Amino acid sequence: MADCLFCKIIKKEIPATVIYEDELSLAFRDIDPRAPKHILIIPKKHIPTTLDISEEDKDLIGHLHLVAGEIARDEGVADQGFRLVLNCNKNAGQEVFHLHYHLLGGRRMGWPPG
Repeated sequence: MADCLFCKIIKKEIPATVIYEDELSLAFRDIDPRAPKHILIIPKKHIPTTLDISEEDKDLIGHLHLVAGEIARDEGVADQGFRLVLNCNKNAGQEVFHLHYHLLGGRRMGWPPG
């Protein structure tokens, strides 16, 4: 998508503090963090929302979860706990319509989150 913010970050057209990258995914620090550790994990494939995930994306989605675990360990929040959030559409808080996970950690999280 030509106007997608995250696609532009993937193409290195917009700078980001990248902490992880492989052939399928990219992870970078959120510019407006809501926790001491707030990292966005995105697929390099443009998928607008959770509702747009297809059967062929199963392995990719599993890969993103494995990446989240690796990042949580590398960032030192795995043992104390972290939250992995995926918003879908505007009422859930999705602002960029490119599938992305928020990895939040480094503080105690409240419940319910909303």
